[in-house]
Amino acid sequence: MFCVAIDGPAAAGKGTISRAVAQHFGFAHLDTGLLYRAVGAETMEGVPAVKAALALVPGDLNNPDLRGPEVAQAASKVAVIAEVRAALVDFQRAFARRSGGAVMDGRDIGTVICPRAEAKLFVTASAEMRARRRFQELAAKGLANSLEEVLADVKARDDRDMNRAEAPLRPADDAVLIDTSDLNIQEAVAVAIKAVTERGAV
Repeated sequence: MFCVAIDGPAAAGKGTISRAVAQHFGFAHLDTGLLYRAVGAETMEGVPAVKAALALVPGDLNNPDLRGPEVAQAASKVAVIAEVRAALVDFQRAFARRSGGAVMDGRDIGTVICPRAEAKLFVTASAEMRARRRFQELAAKGLANSLEEVLADVKARDDRDMNRAEAPLRPADDAVLIDTSDLNIQEAVAVAIKAVTERGAV
């Protein structure tokens, strides 16, 4: 068993990096943000957040609509609820200790979910760079209104994530910091793979 915990704010590149690291080492990958997106999507249909979290099953993560911006905001809102976070802890910890290794990305993996993970990374970038990336991603899907609105959403989400009472977003003390502001994806992935290798992954 080998667990790689990758945390960071929205649109810093941690999802892309996590998938690449998992593929490189042959580990399973879990985007833990999808858990909260799935719960958030249920609340948009009127289901109480805690009830949705307790009823979550792996198949719920396959919904392609979970990547939309409205679901992202709903996810950020349910993520501040202590009972929701508690309901999803066991799901995440079981995945982290699966045989064959695991890469998990989120906002509290290295600090709360898997504080003893063999490798911890914190992937970040400036708010402006992250907003630009998210805007381009959404614009390609016809979902973005303006760069200014996306930047405001990024900053609002950062504020909620970093200042929530339960498991606020912050780097673990022993996490390797990767700032992707001036890195292309190939460079960022290479830095991540090197860091995980140095922690003993093969």
